[in-house]
Amino acid sequence: MALYLSSSRLITFLSFILLLSNGFSSSSSRPSIHHRHHLDNHNYKDALSKSILFFEGQRSGKLPPNQRMTWRSNSGLSDGSALNVDLVGGYYDAGDNMKFGFPMAFTTTMLSWSLIEFGGLMKSELPNAKDAIRWATDFLLKATSHPDTIYVQVGDPNMDHACWERPEDMDTPRSVFKVDKNNPGSDIAGEIAAALAAASIVFRKCDPSYSNHLLQRAITVFTFADKYRGPYSAGLAPEVCPFYCSYSGYQDELLWGAAWLQKATNNPTYLNYIKANGQILGADEFDNMFSWDNKHVGARILLSKEFLIQKVKSLEEYKEHADSFICSVIPGASSSQYTPGGLLFKMGESNMQYVTSTSFLLLTYAKYLTSARTVAYCGGSVVTPARLRSIAKKQVDYLLGGNPLKMSYMVGYGLKYPRRIHHRGSSLPSVAVHPTRIQCHDGFSLFTSQSPNPNDLVGAVVGGPDQNDQFPDERSDYGRSEPATYINAPLVGALAYLARS
Repeated sequence: MALYLSSSRLITFLSFILLLSNGFSSSSSRPSIHHRHHLDNHNYKDALSKSILFFEGQRSGKLPPNQRMTWRSNSGLSDGSALNVDLVGGYYDAGDNMKFGFPMAFTTTMLSWSLIEFGGLMKSELPNAKDAIRWATDFLLKATSHPDTIYVQVGDPNMDHACWERPEDMDTPRSVFKVDKNNPGSDIAGEIAAALAAASIVFRKCDPSYSNHLLQRAITVFTFADKYRGPYSAGLAPEVCPFYCSYSGYQDELLWGAAWLQKATNNPTYLNYIKANGQILGADEFDNMFSWDNKHVGARILLSKEFLIQKVKSLEEYKEHADSFICSVIPGASSSQYTPGGLLFKMGESNMQYVTSTSFLLLTYAKYLTSARTVAYCGGSVVTPARLRSIAKKQVDYLLGGNPLKMSYMVGYGLKYPRRIHHRGSSLPSVAVHPTRIQCHDGFSLFTSQSPNPNDLVGAVVGGPDQNDQFPDERSDYGRSEPATYINAPLVGALAYLARS
C-alpha cells in the first residue's frame, strides 16, 4: 500500500528524501572505511570494456577485419541454406553452437536499453557497444525479411549438444526453424519487435537510414505478433524446449514490444494499445524476475518512465507496479533471497542472469525516480534512488570479486576468475593453434580434462555460485560455469553507470 501525505508535508518530506538520495545515509548502513575501500577498488571501466568484448567471442558468420577476439574464426557460413535463406551471422547464445532467436533478441533489446540509458557515459566503448548491437540486428533483419515469417532458430539443439566441437568445425545439422501465420510465435516476434525498436533509438542520430529500417521492420513484426497469436514453443516444442521454451506465455512480449514501439515512435497507436490491452496482457500480475522469458517487469519499469517523466497520467499504475517489483528484491523483503555473502539468488542454474538484469533495472529506475524527483514506496517505507543504486552496486561488486571466495565471475577480470568455463570454443585449441578439424566426439577428452581452457573468453560472465556462495569451477557444471549473451547484455549498462558515477 502506498504512503499518502498532504501536499505540504509531501514537499517537505520529499525534500528531506532527496537529501538522502544525494549521499546521506545512516551509520548502520554505511560500510566501514576498510570495507568501503575494498568495494571501491573495482575497475568498472575495465570490466565494461571486457563485458562488451565478450560478444565478439560469440559471433557467428564471417568475422570482420577488426575482430579483437582473435582466437575465433569464421563459422556457420552456410546457415539458412536448409531453407534457401541467408541466416549467416548473429550470436551463439552461450557455450554451444546454437543460434536461438529468442534469447538473441532479448540480448539485443537489453544491449540497446543499456546504451539508451547509459551510452552517454561509455565514451570510447560506445562504438564497440554499437557494433555488438548491429551484429545482432543485421541478423534479426535477415530473420524477418519474408512477410509473415520469422526464422527463429538455426541448429538442432540435441545434435549440437551431443558434440563438443568448435563452431569453426561444426558438422552437426544446421536445421532452420520458423514461425508463420499457421504456426505463430507472438513471444519471439514481440521480442524481436522490441529489439529492433530499441536498436532504432540507438542508431537514430548516428545512422538515420539504418535506424528507420529497423523501426519499420519492428512495426511490421509487431503487427504479425499481435495478429497471429500463440507461443512459439507450441509448434516447435521438440526444437526449442526445454532450452528456450516460452514458459511465461506470449502476453508479456506483446506488452514489452508495444512499450518499446511507443518509446521509439511516440505514436499514440501504441499508447492506446497499451491502455486497451495492458490488463489482458498481464500488466498487474506479480512478477519478481526479469529474464529472456518473462518481460513483465521490464515493461513496467519502461512504462513507468512515461508516467514519471513524460507525465502520461494514464500509465500511473505502472509506477505502482514498478515499485512492487523494487520492493520484492530489497534485501529483507519476504520474497527476496540472498546468499550469505550477499548475492541475489533466484535460481540454481544461471543465477547471474537475474543478478545482472535486476541490477540494471535498479539503476535505471533510480535514474527515472531522480529525474522525477520522487522515490519508491514499499508499504509504509520509502526507498530512495540512492538505496537502489547501493543495492545494484553491491551486486556488481560481488560479481567482480567482492564475495567470500574473492572470485571474479567475469573471465579475464581480476586475478581469480573461472578457468574451466562450459564453452566449446574456449575449451578447445583455436584453429590457428590446431588447424586440423576436431570431430564431434573428439573434443570430449578436453571437456572432461581439469586443465584450464586454452582460450580466455574475456568478459564472459558465468552462471555463478550456488546459494552458499560456493563455485566449483567445473566445465561440466553448465548451470554455474556457462556464460550467455543475456547475462552480459544488462551488465553493460550497469557497468557504464558505475564506471562514470
